[in-house]
Amino acid sequence: MAHPGTHSPGLRVWLLLVVVSRTVESVCGVWPLPQQIHQSPDRYSLSPQLFSFTYGKDSAAQTGCSVLDAAFKRYFSIIFPAFTKGPENGLRYWFESKPFVVSVSVKSKGCDGYPDGDSDESYDLSVSDGQAVLRSMTVWGSLRGLESFSQLVYQDDYGSYFVNKTEIVDFPRFAFRGLLLDTSRHYLPLHAILKTLDAMAYSKLNVFHWHIVDDPSFPYQSRTFPDLSNKGAFHPFTHIYTQSDVMRVIEHARMRGIRVVPEFDSPGHTQSWGKGQPDLLTPCYRGDVPSGSFGPVDPTVDTTYKFMERLLKEVKYVFPDSYVHLGGDEVSFACWQSNPNVRKFMAKMGFGNDFTKLESFYMESIMNMTAALNKTSIVWQDVFDYHERIPQDTVLEIWKGKGYQAELSKMTKAGHRVLLSAPWYINHISYGQDWRMSYAVQPQNFSGTEEQKKLVIGGEVAMWGEYVDATNLSPRLWPRACAAAERLWSDEEKTLNADLAFPRLEAFRCELLRRGIQAEPLFVGHCKHEYNGL
Repeated sequence: MAHPGTHSPGLRVWLLLVVVSRTVESVCGVWPLPQQIHQSPDRYSLSPQLFSFTYGKDSAAQTGCSVLDAAFKRYFSIIFPAFTKGPENGLRYWFESKPFVVSVSVKSKGCDGYPDGDSDESYDLSVSDGQAVLRSMTVWGSLRGLESFSQLVYQDDYGSYFVNKTEIVDFPRFAFRGLLLDTSRHYLPLHAILKTLDAMAYSKLNVFHWHIVDDPSFPYQSRTFPDLSNKGAFHPFTHIYTQSDVMRVIEHARMRGIRVVPEFDSPGHTQSWGKGQPDLLTPCYRGDVPSGSFGPVDPTVDTTYKFMERLLKEVKYVFPDSYVHLGGDEVSFACWQSNPNVRKFMAKMGFGNDFTKLESFYMESIMNMTAALNKTSIVWQDVFDYHERIPQDTVLEIWKGKGYQAELSKMTKAGHRVLLSAPWYINHISYGQDWRMSYAVQPQNFSGTEEQKKLVIGGEVAMWGEYVDATNLSPRLWPRACAAAERLWSDEEKTLNADLAFPRLEAFRCELLRRGIQAEPLFVGHCKHEYNGL
């Protein structure tokens, strides 16, 4: 008989198990919220030594599939970040862990290709005792399912891993879920871009819109025109993206199911271009004499179009995505107005004094070049607003904040596909929980038919770089970009309440910290795994 005040070893273990079972975290769910998710209180313990990923017998993709082989390694480390091959200590043995296998089956192989606008990202995930079965049409759907599974796994206070019985049927609401980085106003080192791609994959964002050049600098190192970066970058050696850098970004993105869409914005936003390409920009005049300053690209000379054609041919071969962003926004007409040669050209073409017609002439030529290269153009809304003759397959992007619903109506009525970024310019910051404003956006809430609403193919978060570099990029982006990520992925009817979303987003923000992403706080509180340094 045990001495009063003591317990037998068996009773002590039983009591401790009761305590442990009551301190296990409840499942917080998945961000962005799946289309359908059903979870049970039934949970299964996981042990890193007994956990594995495998391909289903009926899977078209098998060992050797680059995308999924790499994803299996990546997600093992994400799920079990502290795992070492030495013996495990603590209470986790008391849960009698047994083997757990995540079986992935893909209908079509496609392991060596790139994601595109038609990629099927749907997946079904079933988690039960000893196994999780993930089924998808493509490897890109499998990547989304692996991300969801990784968010279902949680730890108790003693380090033991669990996953609850779960059924998920999921697919994205919009095919285009983008994030824009501006690498001209401040140069972003390669590691900052790659880290952003990682966080995009965690949030199921799937398009990296690389606003790679602009007025301040031209960091893209062109094979065809090396002087563009030699003379137009902040520094010709330290502040450039070499061809190998670009390839690395594209491959890092591909392995995470992310497209890379470059933007070479013209005819405005091109001051840095002129430093390495003589006679490209329009000379500005003061009266009858040149002032020494330059304006937008000169649309009146043949050399401009020969240059643009060669540059776009290079872009076609460097960037495999079918889309290229041609810009076309914020063109100042003052320099064109001052230039006598431009005015002569305007008279010859019958444009009168309407300089929007001159910009239209230029943009139509560039869009036709892009079409001849079998690329789809994206342009900013200005191009549509100037009533230009736009190829029907051109994608229009709305960036102006006021009245974007009316713009959505007009563009879709004209039969164009549209992207929305106006309400998601999150380089603008305000005190408090401004993610709620992003979360409240309803991209299809405008006057139009159901057919018009289908022409909204998605949207993107924009992080312009006037006040952003590698020191503050991540905390300004995350978790604020996650609000748009959920709006673009999830069922709107199930995700309209920001108060209900808050606990899930708070948990996801903590998960981002655990994965090494410097995501800023949403409000007062703490995370079990605080940010551990660079």
